[in-house]
Amino acid sequence: MKFSENWLREWVNPEIDSDTLCEQLTMAGLEVDGIEGAAEAFSGVVVAQVVEAKQHPDADKLKVCVVSNGTSTVEIVCGAPNARTGIKVACAEVGAVLPGNFKIKKAKLRGVVSMGMLCSESELGLSDESDGIMELPEDAPIGTDFREYLSLDDQCIDVDLTPNRGDCLGIRGIAREVAVLNKTTVTAPQIDSVAATIDDTLPIELQATEACPRYVGRIIRNINPQAKTPLWMVEKLRRSGIRAIFPLVDITNFVLLELGHPMHAFDLREIQGGIRVRFPEADEKLVLLDGREVELSKDTLLIADQQRPLALAGIMGGEHSGIADDTADVFLESAWFNPLAIVGKARLYGLHTDASHRYERGVDPQLQVKAIERASQLILSICGGEAGPVMDEKAADQLPVANTVTLRRSRVTRLLGVTLEDDVIEDILNRLELTTEATEEGWQVTSPSHRFDIEIEADLIEEIARIYGYNNMPAIKCQGEMSMTAKPESQLQLNRFKQLMADRGYQEAITYSFVDPTLQKLLFPDIKSLSLLNPISTDMGEMRVSLWPGLIQALQRNQSFREQRIRLFETGLRFLPTDGDSEENDIDQQLTISGLIAGSREPLNWEGNQTAIDFYDIKADVEALCGVSAAEAEFSVEKAEISALHPGQSAKLLRNGENVGYFGAIHPGISKKLKLSGPVYLFEITVSGIDSANIPEYQEWSRFPSSTRDLAVIIDEDVSANELLEAVNEAGGKRLVNARIFDIYRGKGVDFGRKSIALGLTFGDFSHTLKDTEVSNMVDKIINRLSERFSATLRD
Repeated sequence: MKFSENWLREWVNPEIDSDTLCEQLTMAGLEVDGIEGAAEAFSGVVVAQVVEAKQHPDADKLKVCVVSNGTSTVEIVCGAPNARTGIKVACAEVGAVLPGNFKIKKAKLRGVVSMGMLCSESELGLSDESDGIMELPEDAPIGTDFREYLSLDDQCIDVDLTPNRGDCLGIRGIAREVAVLNKTTVTAPQIDSVAATIDDTLPIELQATEACPRYVGRIIRNINPQAKTPLWMVEKLRRSGIRAIFPLVDITNFVLLELGHPMHAFDLREIQGGIRVRFPEADEKLVLLDGREVELSKDTLLIADQQRPLALAGIMGGEHSGIADDTADVFLESAWFNPLAIVGKARLYGLHTDASHRYERGVDPQLQVKAIERASQLILSICGGEAGPVMDEKAADQLPVANTVTLRRSRVTRLLGVTLEDDVIEDILNRLELTTEATEEGWQVTSPSHRFDIEIEADLIEEIARIYGYNNMPAIKCQGEMSMTAKPESQLQLNRFKQLMADRGYQEAITYSFVDPTLQKLLFPDIKSLSLLNPISTDMGEMRVSLWPGLIQALQRNQSFREQRIRLFETGLRFLPTDGDSEENDIDQQLTISGLIAGSREPLNWEGNQTAIDFYDIKADVEALCGVSAAEAEFSVEKAEISALHPGQSAKLLRNGENVGYFGAIHPGISKKLKLSGPVYLFEITVSGIDSANIPEYQEWSRFPSSTRDLAVIIDEDVSANELLEAVNEAGGKRLVNARIFDIYRGKGVDFGRKSIALGLTFGDFSHTLKDTEVSNMVDKIINRLSERFSATLRD
């Protein structure tokens, strides 16, 4: 938002200089991005009048002008086509210095002495181009210094506003802020209702009330198309970064800058029947004011008549209904559009306009009539004409209502770190036009219509802080309430698993919870993931159902950098949809730990004999994680089929028969599509499945020696090691201290489809040394159990 300091001071004029004003605005949250002079440096230019303009005796395109500065007259040769008798001009006298250090000297042009120069806007640095010399109003005082006359020592202030402060996108809003900061009042221009002198109206139909619940319009006829925008308005527009075009457009731009409310003027001749606010029909198109034809998206709000679209609502008008040089009858629009209906639509068509900038952030829903009255007032005074009645069509139930927020004094103190008296808080809120009603704990605060950004208690506390002044708050040491978090002794902390992975050569990765939908679908085609309504980018459009997509993308980046050995792990939430009907239970968030390995088993070393990783490397890492848990004996591994993994090298991790994770090699088809190099192995385990901690239990160490037996049994090929050891431990009882498999044999002496397993058994007791007969009895029990369950036989 760029504006003239002098224009602001017409509304509110505190006794502070420009630098202090800018510092105030910045500290109040309206950051001043820049400040510059309203005009380039020049001197020696005065307001003068052309007393006589006659043809140059020796040049067809030159005129000799007799110019008066109020005290003397001089002759000046001028080549401007609009140089004529009677006009008032900006005259650079001999000795003047114009922008660019251009010095005016006495000169002879084609035989006639010229004592100065009649200046154009471009020569004074007020415009990039001009058609002739600058013509001043008839009431311009002759002899006055031109810089003083136009207040060109003014400053142009550029404020960088945050998106929530749409109320400050106009002089009116900035003036309110300055008045509050300096405890003064705003002197706004008088805006009287313009009496209707004709009865002309148009029917207004709101077909999309949720997007446009209020539409105000007015017809003005018999406008003078030859009228010119007054210099004071041209200068205010220029200093705000807007070039003057012609009066009707300039007036709507002026109201936009003054009140912060966008408006639009239609050529009444081009409106057929009436106004309809609606969404597009199929295959509808519109030629915009910039000459481009656009195909209208179905969710783009339109201003239309009975036959065709007229404008993109809140963004830009259409070419055929725009104001032309000969427009004499206009229809003025002043509407309130829901920001949600406008946001993003301008970018959709490659546009960013002053109107869309304001409507996207929100405008005051009570300002429409005032804006149209202000525009009517200016049009009639500058261009003449006859105004019809104001048409105000609205759906009251769709308009915003004032927000009422509870403010607690204890919360103010807690967030600001300083205790403010009640009367100080109430004074600040009242100066901000917030109404307060005292309660036992604080206040009920209702915001005015222009402060639509105030929604929660923290918003009010922010207002108090910035108006009270951050610099006025005492510097105190930061204090916080520290509390020891209760850590269940039976639950392992996440850092324990992280440390283990780091010890095993992994590096921790942190990836986004938003992942590429294409990659996620490739890995998990059968899982319906959660899509984002407004993603950061197209490749971050879904919530992850696994941590694998992020790790795989990290692998791709590392392999593109020619990394040969990659070991990554990550802990974080995965988001799975549930079957529940309740909206509160539609997402199952699970804390998981995932890992990925690729490349060689060992780092590059002096021996140079690197071997590739295999399935048992990732299995060993999973077993290490399980080994930390107190429930190590409860884990088992079974073959599994999962879409992301190789069908012959994938397994699931079970705890007491319940699935808690998967691991294996990435599916070769996926690896090929992703152009991954070499073997890649992955695992993913829910943390809740492995976080059981060992609670210390003290037990006397046996003073008696243990006894060992080796046993070789022949069992079917499909019997897993886990099933075998489970049966051995059950049969061995408490005296079986340890059971392990130390050999597997297939071949001569063992039937096809069977295998020989060698078991090492260790027995012991806390009360005595076991006798051979006792040990033999326990071994017999184990043999019988294996025979019953697996049809096992002893190997000779």
